Amino acid sequence: MTNYKYILNRLTLIMITLFAVTVSASIAQDSTKAAGGNSAGIEEGKQLFTSKCQACHSGDMKSNSIGPALGGIEAQWDDKGKLHEWIRNNIALTASGYPKAVEVSKLTPVVMTPFEDLTDAQIDNILAYIDAKFTGKLDQPAPAAGAAKPATSESQNNWIFAIVTLVLALIAITLMFVNRRLKRLANDVEGIPTVEPLPFFRNKVYLATIGIILFTVSGYYFSKAMINMNRQIHYEPLQPIFYSHKVHAGINQINCLYCHGNAWESKTAAIPSVNVCMNCHKTIQKYNGEQLTDASGAMVDGTAEIQKLFKYAGFDPQNPNNWDESKAKPIEWVKIHNLPDHVYFNHSQHVRVGNVQCQTCHGEVTAMNEVTQFAELSMGWCVNCHRQTAVNFNKDAGSGNQFYSIYEKFHNDIKSGKMDSVTVKDIGGIECQKCHY
Repeated sequence: MTNYKYILNRLTLIMITLFAVTVSASIAQDSTKAAGGNSAGIEEGKQLFTSKCQACHSGDMKSNSIGPALGGIEAQWDDKGKLHEWIRNNIALTASGYPKAVEVSKLTPVVMTPFEDLTDAQIDNILAYIDAKFTGKLDQPAPAAGAAKPATSESQNNWIFAIVTLVLALIAITLMFVNRRLKRLANDVEGIPTVEPLPFFRNKVYLATIGIILFTVSGYYFSKAMINMNRQIHYEPLQPIFYSHKVHAGINQINCLYCHGNAWESKTAAIPSVNVCMNCHKTIQKYNGEQLTDASGAMVDGTAEIQKLFKYAGFDPQNPNNWDESKAKPIEWVKIHNLPDHVYFNHSQHVRVGNVQCQTCHGEVTAMNEVTQFAELSMGWCVNCHRQTAVNFNKDAGSGNQFYSIYEKFHNDIKSGKMDSVTVKDIGGIECQKCHY
C-alpha cells in the first residue's frame, strides 16, 4: 500500500508540473499571436522584395534607383487589383491602355520584369513590407534604458511566459510539500510510523532526474553548436583593399554582372581581375564620395585605397601612358562565401535560368561597405528556398522558360486550377542528386 501511495504522489506531481508548463505555453502562444499581427507576412514580403525587387528598387523605399521609389505605392493606385496586374505583367497592362500603367511606364526607360508566378497573397506581403519600411515601422529605435516597452513586444511575451511558468512551478512544489505534510499528520493520527525521507543528495530519483535534465540540455546546445559550425553568418574578414559595394553597386549603380559576369554563364561568379577594376580607376584616381567607415566605425581614406589598387596593377598615376603591366599582381581577396566540396552549386542556373536576384543569397549588397555573409547557406536553407520559390512556368512564345514546356501535367493542372504555381521542389529541386553527385 505504501508503494502505491508513493507512485500516486509522484504521478500527481508530474501531472501538476505538466499542467503548469502546458498552461504557460498556451498563455505565451496566445500572447505571441496577439502581438504578432502580420509580422510573418511582412517577413515573407521582405524575402520576396529582396529576391525579386531589390535589384532595381531602392531598399529604403524613398529614393530612386533603376526603378522609382516604391514608398506609398498603394495610395498611388486607385484599383489594387490593377496594381497586382501591373506587378505580374506590366507589359500587358500597359498595352491595354490602362492610364495609370501608361503613366508609370514612362517613369523609367527600363521595362519592369514581369512576375507572373507571384500569388495575390505574396504581392500583398510585398506591399505590406514596402509600407512598413517606408513608414519606419521596421526601423524603430530600441527603447532607452528604463523606458517602458510596448505591451505587445516579443520581449514582454517572453517575460510573461517565464514568470507564469515560475509561479506555477512554485505552486507545484508547494503542493508537493503540503501533500507530504498532510501525509505525515495522517500517519500520526493512525499511529503509523513515519519514515524520514532520504536527504536530497542521496535520493536516486532526484539525482537521476537532474542527470537526465543536464544531459538533455547540454546535448541540445552541443548539437545546435555543431550544426552551426562553418555557417559563418555575419562573417566579415579584413580584405587587402577596402572595397565598398555600397559605393560601386549602390550609389554608382554598377551592375553586379559587370564585375561578376561569370555568374550569368558559368558555375562560379568569379572574382574580377585587376584589369576590370582599372577600366574605371585608370581615370578615377581620387575618391570624392561620402565618408567611408569600416566595421569598427573607423574612417577610411578612399583615395588611399585606390592607391593600393594601383600598386597591385603596377600603374603609376603620374605616368599613365607608360603602364608597365609586368609589375601587376592579383589582389589576394579573402573568400567569404564557402560551400562544402561535396555540394554542387551553379550560379548561371540560378541567376540566368531561375531569375534569382543576387540579394536573395548575398543580402542587400548595395548597402554594404564591406561584404558580410548574409545567409547561412546550409542545406536546410537551400531546400526551404526550393520549396517556396516558384519558377517562371509560362511556355508561351516570348515569355517564360521554354525548357519547362515538357512538364505537360503541371501546365494542365495550372489551367484546370489544381495548382496556382510550380515551385522548384515540384520539378525535382529537392532531390539529393541535384546537389550531391
